[in-house]
Amino acid sequence: MTLPATPAQTPSALPAGPWKPVLIRATVAVVFGLVTIFWSSPSVHVLAWAVGLYLLGTAAAVWMSRALPTAVAVVVASGGVAALVTQSDEGVALSAMLALLVLGLLEFMKGLKKRDSLARDWLISGIISVGTAIALPFFTSLGAHALLGVSGGGAILSGVLWMLSGLSLRHDARTDARTSAPGASPEAVN
Repeated sequence: MTLPATPAQTPSALPAGPWKPVLIRATVAVVFGLVTIFWSSPSVHVLAWAVGLYLLGTAAAVWMSRALPTAVAVVVASGGVAALVTQSDEGVALSAMLALLVLGLLEFMKGLKKRDSLARDWLISGIISVGTAIALPFFTSLGAHALLGVSGGGAILSGVLWMLSGLSLRHDARTDARTSAPGASPEAVN
């Protein structure tokens, strides 16, 4: 590896790009999914707080990415607040269902319309969110543990998907930063 001759030729930090909000969203989903797996007998309050914080974190990541309309982030955040306020199985299931349904449908539509590096990920994430939203009402009568299982299962699936996407975007950004640095030649990078 050839070192740059001057500090001006040193590649700077990774450029800001879509990989940061994607990785934040993935982390929120995976942490929520792990909580749902390892909490053996959750109460309705645990359900409300876990789902509420998950939806709020997801809304923040969606808002940061600017990939979907701001209204989507507002709906998902409203679902999170509603889950925190209702503190009941039915309230949490209904608020999460509506938030995930809106999020999933708009992600699916974005995946159909766009032809970028994340198009397939939008489609798959949309299907996962809509599927989770459709399944939630059927598990309401089974209580907090079942609702956490369904929502956590969907979160883990989408979290792993977005983690892989975010890491791929980060790798691509790092590669682009190295090859576009002033004075960098392909021989110097390799």
